[in-house]
Amino acid sequence: MQPKELIKKAEKDLHEVFEKIDDIRDFNQEKVLRAFVDNKVAPEHFYTVSGYGHDDIGREVLDNVFAQVFKAEKALARIHFVSGTHTLACALFGNLRYGDKLVSVAGAPYDTMQEVIGCVEPKSESLIGHGVLYEEIPLINDMDVDFEALEKTIDETVTMVLIQRSRGYSLRKSLSIDTIEKICKIVKSKNPDTICFVDNCYGEFVEEKEPLEVGADLIAGSLIKNPGGGIVEAGGYIAGKEKYVEQAAMRLTAPGIAGEGGAMFNQHRLIFQGLFMAPSIVSEAVKGAVLAAKIFEEIGYVSTPKFDEKRTDIIQTIAFSAPEPLENFCKTIQELSPVNSYVTPIPDDVPGYEDKIIMAGGTFIEGSTIELSADGPLRAPYAVYMQGGLNYAHVKIVLENILKKSHC
Repeated sequence: MQPKELIKKAEKDLHEVFEKIDDIRDFNQEKVLRAFVDNKVAPEHFYTVSGYGHDDIGREVLDNVFAQVFKAEKALARIHFVSGTHTLACALFGNLRYGDKLVSVAGAPYDTMQEVIGCVEPKSESLIGHGVLYEEIPLINDMDVDFEALEKTIDETVTMVLIQRSRGYSLRKSLSIDTIEKICKIVKSKNPDTICFVDNCYGEFVEEKEPLEVGADLIAGSLIKNPGGGIVEAGGYIAGKEKYVEQAAMRLTAPGIAGEGGAMFNQHRLIFQGLFMAPSIVSEAVKGAVLAAKIFEEIGYVSTPKFDEKRTDIIQTIAFSAPEPLENFCKTIQELSPVNSYVTPIPDDVPGYEDKIIMAGGTFIEGSTIELSADGPLRAPYAVYMQGGLNYAHVKIVLENILKKSHC
């Protein structure tokens, strides 16, 4: 079957799946719109102040909108976070002290977070270097959360649990909202004072609920992923219980300043608009991921999640079992990117990662993963991690060309 015909057939088979994605989009779009209306967002909130950034009414309203969308007591949306990892690090360092204990409930976190924690090479700047105790609960068969082990691990000594929603560079299942709810219930039943902290990267607006609605105390994510709608130039957000967000804010700035300072350099409008666009942009990316899963399963590769599985993030993994098809996949995405299409990606060392990584993504915002991109470590099972897509049509064009090159 020719690539175009294969895709058309897949789209017909996916009709009901796409309808469900549209329903989630509509629910989340209405939720976001309601937050804008309730907080009376107006043009004066798009203008920012200079210097210390004091008395910035736009920044305050922006935080309130994020808080309402994510059902938080307080939120902090700032361009000053340099990446998702930095955002998460502020939440961790802000709320953990010498002698406190952090437990990762879904096995090892992804590579850059291992550097922050210090579990691979304990540097003095890491959490472990600052005297924080750390433990991981291994996954069952490298795939599922071990709830029995979780019950045995959580006690009065555990200060915080880290719940990583997406899979990182592993083939384990991304954690659905239902799974996060079960984790939080177990943790709170064993120690009500343990902070349930969710790394929400890649998961915003994929389901109708967010982690704070099912028992999490704190969440964090990147604004150049889902909630930035593909137009926010930098930054991250933290949301949850007020005291935990305040602690994180003081790590970002300083005690006594917290979230009350920091000039936003006229980025308010982009962040407001990006958040408003996010539910629809995310739905386009999810549809592209589902299509990729369907067609690559059809031609014999292992795709996770499966095309008909419930989605909880925008990442689609395809295991090639050899380096060449992984590299070819990434090269084709790069060739058909709107920016830097003439560049050829090659595996290389990336700070924070042990293996060479191949990355493809001609994105308007550098490093944006709500825009169509793909990457993967050069290690078995040689899986590509595809994510994003500002519009479904772009994803479909790229997949058709990948199929042509694979001679399916």
